[in-house]
Amino acid sequence: MTYRDWLPSILGEQKGEAENPFSALRKQIDTVFEDFGRGWPALGEEFAVRSNVSETDKEVRITAELPGIDMKDIDISVAGNRITIKGEKKSEKEEKKEEEGRQFLRVERSSGSFQRSMSLPFEFDPDGVKADFKDGVLTVTIAKPPELAEKSKKIEISKSD
Repeated sequence: MTYRDWLPSILGEQKGEAENPFSALRKQIDTVFEDFGRGWPALGEEFAVRSNVSETDKEVRITAELPGIDMKDIDISVAGNRITIKGEKKSEKEEKKEEEGRQFLRVERSSGSFQRSMSLPFEFDPDGVKADFKDGVLTVTIAKPPELAEKSKKIEISKSD
């Protein structure tokens, strides 16, 4: 067998892939590992952050679901065309009760961290970035550079007879 591919399948179809009888199996296995952890419950110290990215002519908006995280535990940084949102979740739950002369005491602590970085197709001014946090949802609004906002134009479609 002469076919050797050292690149992940996400980089596109490789030469000779159609002739290789194991390429379909490889694609399926690669997909499992590439998607692992997205949207799954937290395992260990890190957890997945669900986020949405939307845009208008003037801005890009990122919303991230961060339930149970305090605003003071969230850090947002920008550099060039990249934005990084990271934070830490800490919780402690204590239960005390007495039943039939026996006292029960349970203290559970958990913590985890996350980091999500996204690259945008343009560089933006850090002063044009605004962040709001309400009810466990972080909303980051990034103003597009004026030259990009001007390039975008909606074209009306007319009905021809």
